[in-house]
Formats: sequence, C-alpha cells, structure tokens
Amino acid sequence: MSGLEVTLGKLHLKNPIMPASGTFAEQMTNYIDVNQLGAIIPKSITKHRRTGNPTPRICETKAGGMINSIGIQSEGLTYFKEKTIPFYASFSTPFIPSVSADSIEEFTEVCEELGEMDEVDAIELNISCPNLKNNGVAFGMDPSVSYELVNRVRKVIKKPIIPKLSPNVTSIAEIARACEAAGADILTVSNTFIAMSIDVHTRKPKISNVMGGYSGPAILPLVVRLVYQVHQASSLPIIGCGGVMTGEDAVELMLAGASAVQIGTASFVDPEAMITIREEIEEYMKLHGIKDIQEIIGGVMVHKP
Repeated sequence: MSGLEVTLGKLHLKNPIMPASGTFAEQMTNYIDVNQLGAIIPKSITKHRRTGNPTPRICETKAGGMINSIGIQSEGLTYFKEKTIPFYASFSTPFIPSVSADSIEEFTEVCEELGEMDEVDAIELNISCPNLKNNGVAFGMDPSVSYELVNRVRKVIKKPIIPKLSPNVTSIAEIARACEAAGADILTVSNTFIAMSIDVHTRKPKISNVMGGYSGPAILPLVVRLVYQVHQASSLPIIGCGGVMTGEDAVELMLAGASAVQIGTASFVDPEAMITIREEIEEYMKLHGIKDIQEIIGGVMVHKP
C-alpha cells in the first residue's frame, strides 16, 4: 500500500486529495492529471436544468477568500448521465457525483438513477441546499430532516453515500449523529459559511442574491473545529472541506479527524493547487518520518486537565 492511500468505509482512494463540488469542471483536465487525484467530484447535479442566480454571483473579500451564490447551476440529470459521466469514466480515479434537490423525493429519485450506474463509486448529498417544502430551510440544518433524507436514499442505493454537512447550524455533531443513524457511510465537513459583503460606495450588496457562501483560507480554523467535533461525535470517516490552501492546511484537517480533504478556493487561485497540496503532504510525511498517512488521521494531541 502506498503511504498516501486512504480507506473511507468501502471507498478506497490512492490519496486523500479531491476537489470540492462546484470548483471542478471538465476544463480542469486541461491543467492537471486527474489520475493523480484521490477522487473526482464535479459540481452538484439536479434533476432538471437550472440556470442559477443572476450575476454578480461571486465577490472577493479583504480577509482572503470569496463569497459565492451560484444557485446550483446545472445541466440536469439527463445531460449528466449522457455527457458528464462518460467523460469522467475515462479516468482511473473514483467518481463521486454530488446531488442537490428541492425535495427528499427528488433527492431519492436522482440518487437511485445514479446509483445504478457502474461508473459511479459513491454519491455526495448536498444537504446544505434549501428544502423548498420547508420554507427554504436547508435539509442539513434539521437533524430529523437530515435523518429522513439519508434514510430514504439509503433504501434505494447500495453504494456509499456522503452527506455534506452545513456549518451554519447550532450543533454539527447532532446533524452528524442523525446522518450516521440513518445509514450514511462517510461525512463531508463542511460547506461554505453564510456571509454578506457590501460595496460601501454604491451601498449595494456585492452579489445579486444579497447573501452567499464564504470560502477561502479565513475559514480554515472554523472547519478544523467542525471536523474535530464531528470526529468526536461520530465513528464515520470524514472528508474535510474548507479553507485548505496548502499541504500543511490539509494535514491540519487530518489531524483533527479527516481521512480525506477537498480543495476548493485554492484551485481558483492556482488550477494545479490539488497536485501541489498532495506533494506538500508527502514532504510533510518525509520531514516527520511518517510512512503511512493513516498515522496522522485524528492524531491531534489534546491536553485534557
């Protein structure tokens, strides 16, 4: 076994690095060798085609990072099955679609169709998106709704399911336990933080949707805390997501309890960031004489009086 290989339940990855949903597209294959990644996760797919929110949909922040409100722009499930999946099937890297939907019924229907495809290795559930039948509250903000959604999907597919938890909750540990009880295999921790930025000269919000999701290096300490809390509350493998810009950032998430790491904003800064971060993890392991990356997962040493 290579020193970078990780196992997340039934999912075996050649290394722990993968893109965060929404930050990776087919055009990225022109810049990096996708076969060097641990997994491929494209932008969230919906049942029907969606145009997304009106522009402007992205703005940068002074603290580093960006706010976005794309609105889950999607070509729809039919296009995804006919075009997107065959394209990624040409690579040896495990393929993990991310699914978003407006209702539990729609989540279940899309997951059932994707779960029947041999090219699909696991499915990430974007439960941070709004539940239109519940006044727009995100599925992942309510433990009972999270449980029901994961439980319904569990009944229609056998492949690993990965709820992507929202950081915008009072207790992420409670949501994690609900997903685990419902049959989740892996947890992604977490998604973007709800934020808002204003142009002081025009006095208007910088993005048309007023509020959006904040990502980038400034949120790393917040995500480290979330990963640590979920690792303490659940026995499921964790994919850490949020604020990782360097190999040391990725190692920090893994010491907190993540078995793998998603890269998002860093890829907008440098399309080769995922490969660089993987190489920097290897350098860290050599520096500390670590032969197997499993040694650092959850390896933070916390002094408890």
